[in-house]
Amino acid sequence: MKIHQKLISHLALCLTFLMSMLTACTSSPPNSTSSPASNVDSASTAATGESKILIAYFTAAENSGEGVDAVTTASYSTINGKAIGRLRAIADMIAEGTGGETFSLQTSVVYPQDIGELIDYAAQEQSEDARPELVSRIENPEDYDVIFVGYPNWWADLPQVLYTFFDEYDFSGKTIIPFNVHNGSGLSRTVQTIQELEPDAAVVEDAFTINEHNMNEAAGEVAAWLDGLDY
Repeated sequence: MKIHQKLISHLALCLTFLMSMLTACTSSPPNSTSSPASNVDSASTAATGESKILIAYFTAAENSGEGVDAVTTASYSTINGKAIGRLRAIADMIAEGTGGETFSLQTSVVYPQDIGELIDYAAQEQSEDARPELVSRIENPEDYDVIFVGYPNWWADLPQVLYTFFDEYDFSGKTIIPFNVHNGSGLSRTVQTIQELEPDAAVVEDAFTINEHNMNEAAGEVAAWLDGLDY
């Protein structure tokens, strides 16, 4: 009888010890922080909320063949002592201000370097409603949310290669932001034309434009323009 009572007492002590250990293991420590998995999920959400930006541009300066004389070629300007295609210069400024990637529209056409010949060639393309072949391609265009599109003003219109560009790429649901360089004609109707070519995209009407003779002032003007954009 005494042995039986001692056994019961011993079992009770063991049960009490086990219960105390179970309680200690399942209780949350005070002032606990979020788990590493929660931190990873939060970071991923923040990253996917950022827009991916592409700055696509066309300049005859980069489509004039080999042996280009940057001093005399129509589409170049000297900026900070460096000869550079005007549209390329603006695209680089936008890339610096937005962190976007630049993309040069390259065609199978070799455009004249002489300004007079280039103007005549542009008029001929327009009269024929030409679609110059694009030989450069955007990889994974669906990845981009915002597309800056740059071009010169040729005869109060887009260069015909821009029509090829918008024929080949569907930017539905994306934001398109035009920018241009001109010699007195400003944007003309080019923004409206882009709206017509990409009716399901959000085309920003506050486009950037600058006279080719004012390129030395472009950096400040581009920065101010970017600060005022909402996209």
